[in-house]
Amino acid sequence: MKKLIIFIYGIAAYCIFLIAFLYAIGFVGNLFVPKTIDSGATPTLLKAILTNTILLSVFALQHSIMARPKFKTWFTSIFSHAMERSTYILLSSLALLLVYWKWQPITTLVWEVENTILSSILTVIFFLGWFIVLLSTFMINHFELFGLAQIFDNLNNKKTSNPKFQTNYFYKLVRHPIMLGFLIAFWATPVMTVGHLLFSVVTTLYIFVAVKYLEEKDLRKIIGEKYEAYQKEVPMIIPFIKK
Repeated sequence: MKKLIIFIYGIAAYCIFLIAFLYAIGFVGNLFVPKTIDSGATPTLLKAILTNTILLSVFALQHSIMARPKFKTWFTSIFSHAMERSTYILLSSLALLLVYWKWQPITTLVWEVENTILSSILTVIFFLGWFIVLLSTFMINHFELFGLAQIFDNLNNKKTSNPKFQTNYFYKLVRHPIMLGFLIAFWATPVMTVGHLLFSVVTTLYIFVAVKYLEEKDLRKIIGEKYEAYQKEVPMIIPFIKK
């Protein structure tokens, strides 16, 4: 019964992640969804900046703290190891949903591309960024990354093996193609408002700081010399840039 509950919990966490991920495309791109980055009542500038910065900080803190090995060790000392990744995905998704719900638009224009062809090109690049994110998860292990492998193995009385260090496809160009995809999606827009710019600047700073000073530090400890050699050979996020 316990394993079945963990399995249902993991499936529910993955479904909530899918909703948050798909909603993010509409939210950032001002497409399809009822609440986007530029929709809703416009508050005072100071209130919008403070609220949005707090929302993004909540996501950044949750995302960073729960990804650290010390937190994982603490969590698995209390709860099932099979639940750890699903819990991380669930809380990350809920933090994102909170951002969508409480985001305060700042609709002052920074730029607006009026040329139809150029606008269409930027829209294509926007979707390409999200496609890179999705493809990159399958180039390592999508099902382990989002906790599904762990809950399936737990249900079948198996122990999930440690993830293998892989450098497939996009990972031969940059060490963090998922982050590259996000950056492309956040910045490629024919209409950039102050609110969208705030979102893009804060998330970009977070990505570079978190990857360089937190994630890569952990990876060097876990993988060792292999990862250090990989760092010397492959750029972190921007392709074709040597260290």
